[in-house]
Amino acid sequence: MLKKTALATLIAAASAMPLAQAQAADYKIDTEGQHAFIQFKISHLGYSYILGNFKSFDGGFSYDPESPDDSSVNVTVDVDSLETNHAERNKHILSGDFLNAGEFPQATFKSTSFDVDDDGEEAEMTGDLTIHGVTKPVTFEVDHIGGGDDPWGGYRQGFEASTTLDLADFDIDMSQFPEPMHSVELYIVLEGIRQ
Repeated sequence: MLKKTALATLIAAASAMPLAQAQAADYKIDTEGQHAFIQFKISHLGYSYILGNFKSFDGGFSYDPESPDDSSVNVTVDVDSLETNHAERNKHILSGDFLNAGEFPQATFKSTSFDVDDDGEEAEMTGDLTIHGVTKPVTFEVDHIGGGDDPWGGYRQGFEASTTLDLADFDIDMSQFPEPMHSVELYIVLEGIRQ
């Protein structure tokens, strides 16, 4: 969801800029500064949860506060950078039983649409997500966290997004596990530096 007040502030600020500055800008995702995260949460047998993240990824996004519907995102993830704080479990998830990182070393997401509702309170980003060699359309709920100057002379924008994936859609067989383990929640934070 885009917060109405944040969006209104951005629009007002953009309208005060010269036209060239108010148009869409490209942002590089700040992974070097550890200001971006791709995290996941999956049930463990219906009794608890496994939490993890992917430590290595890159990409960028385009964003115009005056025309947020024109936003776009492109991200590539190194699958073998998965971390769940348990070495043997990491190996198992990356094996042919699940993600098969040896054959499918990257996951990618490329947005196809970004829809903000009339009130500017909610946004949905749809795009093509490729995991395990399978590409499917996926929709994320998106919230604009904020944007502005940083202390080093740059300009930044930040967003968070979430969705739930049915693992069977990506040919990952979870049938031997309880039903709560058949889906995974993704939570993503992307802070970008304007280029």
